Amino acid sequence: MTQDEAVPKTQYGVQLVGPSQLVLNTRKEVLQPGPHEILVKVEAVGLCFSDVKLSKQFSAHPRKDGILSGISPAVLENCPSYVPGDKPGVPGHEVCCRVVAVGGEVKRHRVGERCLVQTDYRSLPTRGSNAAFGYTFEGGLQEYVLLDERVVVEPGTEERYLIPVPESLSASAVALVEPWSCVENAYASADRRAILARGRLLVVADAGHQVVGLTEALDAAGPPASVVALTADQGQRACLDASGLSAILAKDLQDLPDEGFDDIVYFGASRETIEVLNDKLAPSGIINIVLGDSSIGQRVSVGIGRIHYGLTRWIGTEGLSAADSYSVIPASGEVRPHDSVLVVGAAGPMGQMHVIRSLCTLIEGITVVGTDVDDARLEALRRKAEPYSDRNGVPLRLVNTARERLDGRFSYQVVLVPSGALVAAAVDTSEDDGLVDIFAGIPAATRQEIDLDTYIRRRCYMFGTSGSVIRDMKVLLGKLESGQLDTNCSVDAVSGMAGAIDGVTALEKQTMAGKIVIYPMLHDLGLVRLGDLGDHFPTVASKLDGGQWSKQAEDELLKTCGTSSQNLGRVAPPAAGLEEGRP
Repeated sequence: MTQDEAVPKTQYGVQLVGPSQLVLNTRKEVLQPGPHEILVKVEAVGLCFSDVKLSKQFSAHPRKDGILSGISPAVLENCPSYVPGDKPGVPGHEVCCRVVAVGGEVKRHRVGERCLVQTDYRSLPTRGSNAAFGYTFEGGLQEYVLLDERVVVEPGTEERYLIPVPESLSASAVALVEPWSCVENAYASADRRAILARGRLLVVADAGHQVVGLTEALDAAGPPASVVALTADQGQRACLDASGLSAILAKDLQDLPDEGFDDIVYFGASRETIEVLNDKLAPSGIINIVLGDSSIGQRVSVGIGRIHYGLTRWIGTEGLSAADSYSVIPASGEVRPHDSVLVVGAAGPMGQMHVIRSLCTLIEGITVVGTDVDDARLEALRRKAEPYSDRNGVPLRLVNTARERLDGRFSYQVVLVPSGALVAAAVDTSEDDGLVDIFAGIPAATRQEIDLDTYIRRRCYMFGTSGSVIRDMKVLLGKLESGQLDTNCSVDAVSGMAGAIDGVTALEKQTMAGKIVIYPMLHDLGLVRLGDLGDHFPTVASKLDGGQWSKQAEDELLKTCGTSSQNLGRVAPPAAGLEEGRP
C-alpha cells in the first residue's frame, strides 16, 4: 500500500442506520485499502434533497438495492464499503476529495490526486435504478471513504469516476459540480428516435385501426429482436406481415410480462388499454399511441414516476402512421431559440441552478419565469439571478403562486417539485411542441392522470433524467475554470460534522434557499448561514465575494475553525414551500 499521510484509525461520520435514522458516529472505523482499493479524504461534501429521500426510504430506495450485474459478486462480497439493502450506509454524493492511500494492485489512481467524484454507476443496475456512491456504496459524509478501483472506472471507455481537478478551485465549487452536472445532463441528454434495434417490440391494434408506419419507424441499425402482436382482425395481421416483422401473436394483454417491452406501439384510443400497456413498458422504453383520427376522451393514468427513474417515454400522433410520432422527440433536452421557459419550484437549491443556467445559455430570444410559494426563497433567488438576467439580456420573472395566479402557456417547463398534479398542469399549459422536463425525483411507482389527447395534439414530450455522466461533469469543470460559471453561487450555508444532520433536516424542512456544504474535517462546527458568518467569524465573512461563498472564504474558514471550532448555527424555523427532488 502507498500513502502520503498518517491515516487515523477512527473518524467522524454520519451513518444512516434505518428509515429517518441518521446518527453521528464519532468513532467510525477508517477502512484501510485492500489490493484494489483507494482511500480518499473528503475535503467538502454538498447536501442534496436526495439525501432526505434516501433517509426516509432507506432500503426501499431504488439505488440502495443490491447490484444485479456488471461486476463480479466476489468483488462485492469483499468490498466493505458496499452497503446495499438494510446495511448501515453513509449518504453524501456531492464530493471533492483527495487520494491519500492506494492498494498495491491499483493502476489508474495515484496518491495526492485531488478529485471530483462521479457518483452514478450506470453499468451496475439495481432492480429499480442503478448503483451509486452515497447510496449502494458509502458516501462522503465522513472524513475518509474507501473505493474499489474496479467500481470507479467506467466499462468500455475506461474513464475514471474520480475526475482530477485543479488546486485553484475551492473544494466547495468542485463538490457542487455534481448537482450542477445533473442539471447539465437534463439539457444534454438525447433520447432515441426510433424503435430499438434488437429490442423487444409489442404491437397492439384495436378494431377499426390500421397498422401503418412500423417499417418507417425502425432504427437504421436494424429491426427488433422479437415482436409480439395483439391484433383485432386479419387485415391488421396482413399489414404487420407486410412490414417484414415476424410476430408472435398474443391473445390477452394481461398474459404479457410487466416491463417486458422496449417499444410499445398502440393503434387505438382506449384508456383502459393504455393503462395496462403502461405496466408493460421496460426501463428506457417508449410507448407510442397512434390515435388514427380518434380521441381518448378522458384523462389516462400514466406512470410519471418512471419517466425520471426508469427513463420511460411517451409519444403519439393523431394520424395513422406510427412513424410520425418519433418526430416529436427532440434531438436533445436543450432549451431552444425563443423558448418561454417555466421553472416550477425555482427557489430551491436545484431550481436556482436551472434558472441561472437558462439565463446563461446565450440562446436567442428566450424568457424565464420561476415559481415558488415562499417570498424569502424567491428573494434569495432574485439576488442571485438578476445579475445574470441583466448581463445577458434575458427577461426574468419570479412569481409566488401561493398569492398570484400564473396564466399563459410555456414551451419549455422544468418541474422540480415531486408532484404528479404539477406534471399534469405542465401538459395542460404547454405550447405546441412543448417540452416537459420532469427533473423532480417523483417516486417510481407514482401514476398521474394526464390529458393525453392534449399531449398528443400539441406534440408535447415529457422526459426526465437521473444523475449525470462524466461528460457533464467535464463540461461544468470547463465552465468553472474559464470563469463562465461559479457553482459557489448556490451556497447558502456551511457546516462541520456537528451540523451535518441539522443540514439534512434543514433540507427536509425547506429552511434553506441554497446549498449546504459540509467540511468533514471540522468536527465541532455547527450549521451557519452565510448571512450569519459575520456574527461568529468576521474574518471569514470579510472574504465573501459580494455575499457569495468563495475560495478565500473557504480557506479562512478552514484556517479559523481548524484551530478553534465552535458549535454554532441552529437553523431557522421551517418556512412554507415546496422542495425539488432528485435521485
